[in-house]
Amino acid sequence: MSDRILVGTRKGLFTIRRTSSGWGVAADHFLGDPVNLVCGDPRDGTVYAALDTGHFGTKLHRSSDGGETFEEVAVPVYPEKPADEEDVKALQRDPLEWKLKAAWSLVPGGKDEEGLLWCGTTPGGLFVSADRGSSWEMVQSLWDHPLRKEWFGGGTDVPALHSICVHPEDPAHVTIGVSCGGVWRTRDHGETWEPCAKGMRAEYMPPERANEEVIQDPHCVVQCRSQPDHYWCQHHNGIFRSTDDAASWQEIKDVEPSVFGFPTVVHPEDPNTAWFVPAEKDAARFPVDGNVVVTRTRDGGESFKVLREGLPQGHSYDLVFRHALDIDATGDRLAFGSTTGSLWVTEDQGDHWTAVASHLPPVYCVRFA
Repeated sequence: MSDRILVGTRKGLFTIRRTSSGWGVAADHFLGDPVNLVCGDPRDGTVYAALDTGHFGTKLHRSSDGGETFEEVAVPVYPEKPADEEDVKALQRDPLEWKLKAAWSLVPGGKDEEGLLWCGTTPGGLFVSADRGSSWEMVQSLWDHPLRKEWFGGGTDVPALHSICVHPEDPAHVTIGVSCGGVWRTRDHGETWEPCAKGMRAEYMPPERANEEVIQDPHCVVQCRSQPDHYWCQHHNGIFRSTDDAASWQEIKDVEPSVFGFPTVVHPEDPNTAWFVPAEKDAARFPVDGNVVVTRTRDGGESFKVLREGLPQGHSYDLVFRHALDIDATGDRLAFGSTTGSLWVTEDQGDHWTAVASHLPPVYCVRFA
């Protein structure tokens, strides 16, 4: 099991360690700055942190000593928008600015692709680095895809590329999730792309467009490590599952207390076991009945168990963002953080939860390292 958790928050990055006396904060970095993404690279131990500093833009930092010290590295840069380019926001119809707004996903490449990183951004860009973030190149084939202009903003004003799944045995096979642009797949390391959100539905669209693949709003897409043809997706309209390498998706309905939420994780060895953190839908966005719970299925969505032991019940309004739930390599230990600055850990797949912190800044991202 991993005994270290990296927690990105509105006011800094915190390292949580497990000792003989329990979990506790061991270090902090970037105090006062929003750290919206953190990524530990299992290939070489490098830690990456993305900061969204508002007026001062996106900053990316790298640590080569396991998170003890950090150095600033490059950030993705969009190409200059041609003067005659008619690229507009799909719904609002005002011009789309070709400029980095924020990093929304940061994922290491394949196990044999040393130093290679993928970064998803707003507005809907995908970038790759071959040198541990020292330089970045836009995946132009996706940006230039004619269907990309059908994408539009969900919770953000512009499309957000938030999920990147690198096939564990074939790093040329990459699957991404975009809000609101659906699920896309490449089998040739980004040379070509195809939408693969068949079976998803967008109830926020007119009925005749609800099943279009390129306007879906997946909140989070994850892939099972041992059986990578199996995916789970927490979508704006519910929970979806694919067992055929994202060629088709099946909707999981009638899950209490809600099928709405943002994060999901799947067991690394058992594709039928997945976890979600439900909430009230749309404008409300707080736990149903003010009870913080996690839902878990062990049978591929046929049934779910509501896990609440150790979690606050009643008048608790913690929202959990899409990157704020994680599972370690064993599949037994999970951790998640909330907008109220709380952090919980379980050692038994969610049957019992322990509060590790209650007064951190609002949590954006939780990752085992």
